[in-house]
Amino acid sequence: MPRMSTAEATVETLLRHGLDTIYALPGLHNDPLFDAFYHAAGRLRVIHPRHEQTAAYMALGAALATGKPQAFAVVPGPGMLNAGAALLTAYGMNAPVIALVGQIPQADIDKGHGHLHEIHDQLGLMRHITKWAARIRSPQEAPTLVSQALWQATTGRPRPVALECALDTWAKRGEVALPDGPLPRPAETVDDEAIAAAAKILGEAERPIIVIGGGALDAGAEVRRIAELLEAPVSSYRRGRGVVPSSHRLAVDMPVGHRLWKDADAVLAVGTRFLIQNGSWGIDKNLKVVRLDIDPDEHDRHTKPDVALVGDAAIQLRALIAALPRHNRTRRSRAEEMTGHRARLTERLSRLEPQVSFLRAIRAALPEDGIFVDEVSQIGFASRVALPIERPRTFLSPGYQDNLGWGFGTALGAKAAMPDRKVLAIAGDGGFMYQVGELATAARHKLAVVVVVFDNAGFGNVKRIQQERYGNRLIASDLQNPDFVKLAESFGVAAFKALDARQLEACLHKAFALDAPALVWVPHGDVPSPWDLIMMPRVRGASSI
Repeated sequence: MPRMSTAEATVETLLRHGLDTIYALPGLHNDPLFDAFYHAAGRLRVIHPRHEQTAAYMALGAALATGKPQAFAVVPGPGMLNAGAALLTAYGMNAPVIALVGQIPQADIDKGHGHLHEIHDQLGLMRHITKWAARIRSPQEAPTLVSQALWQATTGRPRPVALECALDTWAKRGEVALPDGPLPRPAETVDDEAIAAAAKILGEAERPIIVIGGGALDAGAEVRRIAELLEAPVSSYRRGRGVVPSSHRLAVDMPVGHRLWKDADAVLAVGTRFLIQNGSWGIDKNLKVVRLDIDPDEHDRHTKPDVALVGDAAIQLRALIAALPRHNRTRRSRAEEMTGHRARLTERLSRLEPQVSFLRAIRAALPEDGIFVDEVSQIGFASRVALPIERPRTFLSPGYQDNLGWGFGTALGAKAAMPDRKVLAIAGDGGFMYQVGELATAARHKLAVVVVVFDNAGFGNVKRIQQERYGNRLIASDLQNPDFVKLAESFGVAAFKALDARQLEACLHKAFALDAPALVWVPHGDVPSPWDLIMMPRVRGASSI
């Protein structure tokens, strides 16, 4: 067995699992780990941003874009807490992110001596925002725990995991047994009785509908086949967008899904929390529900489904496809009906200007396989129902945490992991300033992300709520902003200014042609509210929440 330090064994195990990039900020507690990174040069790429939050967001963006596990490393205490928002977001988005977090000397953990970056029960804190967390206590433990962390992150419901290691333990040496590769994945099983029951419900339905979320991202072909067999519209919102291309005759955005909901007699929900339908739109006895999720706990939340399928979406759907012909009725094409619904949505969207025109400009400039990173902003909200998406994993949106300032770092990680794809991030002026320093990271590591900063000199959504619900008593919603073009140029990043959608499209074509980091600044005034297209009322039954 080779003799290695704990840090070297950790790095070698990551490499043997196929991880070739680490997003990391150095610091005293992780010095031996970074020395191990150095000695892995040529096999391991180290990208160092300017803030711990960005290290974690970059790992998140890389994981979302690829569907594969990604790792970051930060110091303990403040470093871990700075990365906490990204870990929390990764948890909500089911992303396989691996956190490597330093610690104070092992013998002093939780003793309250006041060491640099000491924090009480760091491991316990991390367990609140990860699926699994553990402490590496020796070089011999490192390969096993790293392998276990990656197994936990990628089996069942993918989610972030964390490993902490004391600064003196990183440097300890010993003989270690390195893994040959990843731990074996659990065997996938199919419940034939449940599949038959689901096929009967869906096959006999007159007006079925399919609702998809992030759990369907790797089952696009299967979802499309079932939709065509059932002549069932496929409704998606945020995570599930692109699983069925927006151009497909049965693909519908959420406002159309809401319109169809009241008349549906059966629903197949695939890899979705199903919260909007349960909590807002309503479910009654006339709607049969089939839910497919890899997490069995999902079936015990809210309204219990008539049939619960547990497992990987693609495998379970293939079994359902095989069972459907025995039960499936003949239905007329719904293509003309969907065309009519889309036309009505287009008319509603025409009142959402200039957001929709800006999104058309973005879609015209961003290739079909380009990655769009949504941000908490007026344009971002509109994008969730108005931006056509043709491929899975090309619309990255922060899930139910919906945290301001996540976007730019996430986009940098997506670009680092997918260098041959165009990556465009949008941000409001409020959110962008959370990570404005990462313009330096984009320039330093040559990450050709184009970021569009929509600047209305305020927290627009907060301001609207204060105007509409609090008698126009405005507080803490206005912002003082820089000249974003000059700011970007000071980092050595190309920058453009656009005053309307036509100029935006022209600027984006120029920015993408550079194949280098770029910023487009779009100052604008107040815009109309998108919320009637997102927070839609109950149309049947009662809420189960």
